[in-house]
Amino acid sequence: MTDAAVLPGQPRGAVVSGPATPRAVNVLAPNASAMTLDGTNTWLVSEPDSELAVVIDPGPLDDGHLRNVIGTAEKSGKRIALTLLTHGHPDHAEGAARFAELTGTKVRALDPALRLGEEGLGHGDVVTVGGVELRVVTTPGHTADSLCFHLPADRAVLTGDTILGRGTTVVAHPDGRLGDYLDSLRRLRSLTVDDGVHTVLPGHGPVLEDAQGAVEYYLAHRAHRLAQVETAVENGHRTPGEVVAHVYADVDRSLWPAAELSVRAQLDYLREHGLI
Repeated sequence: MTDAAVLPGQPRGAVVSGPATPRAVNVLAPNASAMTLDGTNTWLVSEPDSELAVVIDPGPLDDGHLRNVIGTAEKSGKRIALTLLTHGHPDHAEGAARFAELTGTKVRALDPALRLGEEGLGHGDVVTVGGVELRVVTTPGHTADSLCFHLPADRAVLTGDTILGRGTTVVAHPDGRLGDYLDSLRRLRSLTVDDGVHTVLPGHGPVLEDAQGAVEYYLAHRAHRLAQVETAVENGHRTPGEVVAHVYADVDRSLWPAAELSVRAQLDYLREHGLI
């Protein structure tokens, strides 16, 4: 979910299905829209010489797409052994149960309602399949159950909707909370500084090769929007709808409902901190 199509200074790279790093292959779902950009990036992750692969976010309930993911793995001589979810929004997770049926895999997620199997996911967990290692990073904010997956061998992080390849993401109020989201961005920044992560493999949009720059951009954007919302309230724009019309006047109106979710989260944050 985005709240702006392309922001000044951000790349406009094209999204292409295929290898993005030595261990991560993108299979693009055919669900492009204003909210999903070019579509959902389903990630197929494996060691190059392994017969086993992990799929992150099988995407919408689209049988053609799900079978395409399986076919992409099979063409590389791989079998899908596990399904992981970054969060529960339908464009990422609706196809998970059907995908599990097609592949015979378990589904692991933070939210117990999304799991198929006993085992969930939590911060600091390490998932290893066929030699490939994924480290779980809890990143609530877009949603309460949002996760990212650190792929240390490729110095990459799979971010779901926490960081997108183009535009910025919605803080999906009331489930998403701005304070949590800012903390999550700082957690990702530490990965870029302390763990050498340089590549963002997002849930939508193109791959970003400057992970630290992307995180800093998101933090600056959030600070700017928060200041705009605070000023709008001070100037008499009291309701979320009034604030959206004032602050997001330059954004396509089709995105205003999503922007209102972020505005509600920002208003809550400002109230909690005694700023309005």
